[in-house]
Amino acid sequence: MFQIRIHGRGGQGVVTATELLSIAAFMEGAHAQAFPSFGSERTGAPVVAFCRIDDKEIRLREPIVEPDALIVQDATLFKVIDVFHGLKPKGYLLVNTNKSFEELHIADRVAKIPPGHAHATNATAIALKHIGRPLPNAVLLGAFAALTGVVHLKSVAEAIRQQFSGKIGEANVAAATEAYEATEPVAV
Repeated sequence: MFQIRIHGRGGQGVVTATELLSIAAFMEGAHAQAFPSFGSERTGAPVVAFCRIDDKEIRLREPIVEPDALIVQDATLFKVIDVFHGLKPKGYLLVNTNKSFEELHIADRVAKIPPGHAHATNATAIALKHIGRPLPNAVLLGAFAALTGVVHLKSVAEAIRQQFSGKIGEANVAAATEAYEATEPVAV
């Protein structure tokens, strides 16, 4: 089973990201589940959502405490919570930022992650370019597909199109594709 925990803030599409990821996995014949966990449901409040992907039925229902991958939609969360909590030793980290890991003061934590398993992308800038709004979720799913190979870009794109029709869907697919193409895949 591959488990993903997504951290962000209310209004960034954290819950939608896990739903899109689970739909992409279903399209590839996998079993998947997506579910959120929030405290206060307001814009800007920290939000975490979870996605599990497996080749067999998933019976677990509790939050993910030992993720295989972390997606961080808002890098300011590193100052607020221990985002790294429970990350497996061979885990992946994907961060929406235009800063280096040193500038974020997380380089020591990133050094414990296998080479090539940590990636930073300016998903907000890519989203603004394609969508016209600072919504990093679809962008990060494109980068996640490239980084991990857990799902394919084609499935992510189709999941986005199912959720968002017309110009909005195509703009999100273009943003996800740009992030995918800019992310170095890890050799599996």
